[in-house]
Amino acid sequence: MNKDSCEIYCYDEEKVNRIQGELEKEDIFSVAQLFKAIADENRAKITFALYKGEELCVCDIANIIGVTVANASHHLRTLHKQGVVKFRKEGKLSFYSLDDEHVEQLFVIGLTHMKEVQVNV
Repeated sequence: MNKDSCEIYCYDEEKVNRIQGELEKEDIFSVAQLFKAIADENRAKITFALYKGEELCVCDIANIIGVTVANASHHLRTLHKQGVVKFRKEGKLSFYSLDDEHVEQLFVIGLTHMKEVQVNV
């Protein structure tokens, strides 16, 4: 018998209906897409670099994470499309930064959580 599963099937109908109603009002798909964008290791590295560097050009990012400028640009487009980063042009340079403090908070919470999980394992 699986210890991480219920041994009998029963559920709290009121709680299930209430939460299902709340779930339908939220844009869970977009939240999943946000986490999916950061879930790639290189994009997580970029997010970390921008968290530490505040604003970096594409060339800086490529060198920090050890990829080509083209590869960094590809990842940055994905992060921008999902609202993780914003960019600005300055002459021929493109500078990126985290979109807002919420993205930074999510990332810091993830880092903190993983440090705690590793301690408790």
